[in-house]
Amino acid sequence: MRLNKTLLALAISALFLSACSDDEADQALTDGSQMGASGINDASTGGLNSGAGLGGSQFGSGTASAGGYGNSRLGPEFSDPNNPLSKSTIYFMLDSSQIQPDFEPVIAAHARYLVNHPNQRLALEGHADERGSREYNIALGENRSKSVANLMRAQGVSDGQLDLISYGEEKPAAFGSDESAWELNRRVELVYK
Repeated sequence: MRLNKTLLALAISALFLSACSDDEADQALTDGSQMGASGINDASTGGLNSGAGLGGSQFGSGTASAGGYGNSRLGPEFSDPNNPLSKSTIYFMLDSSQIQPDFEPVIAAHARYLVNHPNQRLALEGHADERGSREYNIALGENRSKSVANLMRAQGVSDGQLDLISYGEEKPAAFGSDESAWELNRRVELVYK
C-alpha cells in the first residue's frame, strides 16, 4: 500500500513537471508581460503584444503544436506587429461565443489570406476557462471555433481549409483561478497547417 502511494506521488509529480515544460511561454502568459497597455480585448496593434505570444503566432514565433500545426513557416506579414495577421488569438467574454468587434479585422485579415492561398489550412482551436463542467467547456470551445469559422466562411474561406477543434479547459494559456487567468483562457487560437 505504501509503495502504491509513493508511485502515485511520483506519477503526479512527473505529470506536473511535464505540464510546466513550456516555461518561457507559461511565464510570459501568467505574469502578464505579453499584454499591452490597452488590455486583452484590444486586437489593434497597440493591444496584445508585438507579434509574439498572445497576439502573435500562438506562443511566440517558431512554435508548432502537435499534429503539424504552427505559424512559424509563414511569411513576414505574420511577424509584423502592424499587420493584423500577426494576431492569432481571438478572445471571448464569459460564457460567450460571440466575436467582439475588436477581433473582426483580425479574422477578416486571416480570411483574406486563406482566400488568396486556397491550399493553406487553418486550425481553429477553441478554449474555455476552468469554470463549468468539462462537457460544457468542450461545447463552449466548439461554439467559439464555429463562430470564427462562420465569419471566415462568410468572407469566402472554404470548409476544406478549416479544422475546428475544441480543447475546452484542457489546455489553459494561463494557470490560475482569477479573472486575469480566465480572460486569457477564453479564446480561439488560429494555427496554420
